Amino acid sequence: MKEFEKDMTEFLVRHFVKDYEQVENASVRTAYGTLTSFVGIFCNVFLFAVKFIVGTLLRSVSVTADAFNNLSDAGSSIISLVGVKMAEKPADEDHPFGHGRIEYIAALVVAFLVLEVGFTFLKDSIGKIRNPEELNFQLVSVLILILSIGVKLWLGMFNRKLGKRIDSKVMMAVFTDSMGDVITTAATILSLVFFRLTGINIDGFFGIGVALIVMWAGIGIAKDTLEPLIGEAVDPEVYRKIKTFVEQYDGIEGTHDLIVHSYGPNRSMASIHAEVPNNVDIEKSHEIVDDIERDAIEKLGIFLVVHMDPIETKVEQVLKVKEEARRVLEELDAECTMHDFRVVEGKNHANLIFDMVVPIGYDDTRKKQLSTEMAERMKAIDSRYCCVITVEHGFVGKASEE
Repeated sequence: MKEFEKDMTEFLVRHFVKDYEQVENASVRTAYGTLTSFVGIFCNVFLFAVKFIVGTLLRSVSVTADAFNNLSDAGSSIISLVGVKMAEKPADEDHPFGHGRIEYIAALVVAFLVLEVGFTFLKDSIGKIRNPEELNFQLVSVLILILSIGVKLWLGMFNRKLGKRIDSKVMMAVFTDSMGDVITTAATILSLVFFRLTGINIDGFFGIGVALIVMWAGIGIAKDTLEPLIGEAVDPEVYRKIKTFVEQYDGIEGTHDLIVHSYGPNRSMASIHAEVPNNVDIEKSHEIVDDIERDAIEKLGIFLVVHMDPIETKVEQVLKVKEEARRVLEELDAECTMHDFRVVEGKNHANLIFDMVVPIGYDDTRKKQLSTEMAERMKAIDSRYCCVITVEHGFVGKASEE
């Protein structure tokens, strides 16, 4: 089954997606989405036709009803098709960053469809427990249900594989929808076989368990889809990728304050602060920044805005104080970092001006405590030191656990 799924998937991709390896290309992503949508429509219409014909010939209400359920499942594929097509629309005057987020909205609609199916199944299952229905074991019906499982399982894996390949939320939502159908159909078969062997009707109890699984899957789809719409933390891998890219340029001493906004799959805008030596001509540093921004679009596919932060790189005394401050902060809390360090000398004191980056979960009390302790520790080193600290939190998420 696994080899068949792999071979069939690659066959369809190679024949219906031009330049299928260029998954970063918007038109290629749309071609992938169109392919999975039409395959989903075909599979569900095929199952509808088979079940409707068999149900009519056998006069089986359950098989006929399941046929119309498959017809409604085609709606998920239609929503997916509409979503990827609309997401491909180019930027316009009202939407300068394009329409990529429509794909997230389409996935959210599919999530609500999955939740609706789960809720309906839960309601029907409770009804069957209260008023048990007489089960009728028919071999033909079981075979039709097994066929349905096979088709839905392949369709789900098809959407999952291609959805991961192009990072498509709506295709992953269709995958979950298909897996929900596989679980519900498998539960129906198990309850029929159990009834055949024991004469005990457990259809309703099976149904409740399946309904809860389907509803939980729907909640998962909605959560995964809402995160990029609301605005999520920068993925650690993306953070390292952009940070390494910017810091590879001569004249860039370091980076911080990376923020990434997603406007749909492969459509991102980002801003980052780049540290440049304060003794280098500003026009030269600006030229480097221009090169970074231009190359980021071409090589990373990201609209990157770089803000220059001049830092001291030559004066030994400033570098020494900066290292002392870094060491003190690490002793106070290894989770915190600092940047934009400056020393402004006065007649009787020296202002140490810098930003302290703390984990986003720290409350105001903890932030104030760290700031106060930092100032006290630095003054203990030298009574002339007066800390001017701006406390902020970062925008990078935690690394996912495998």
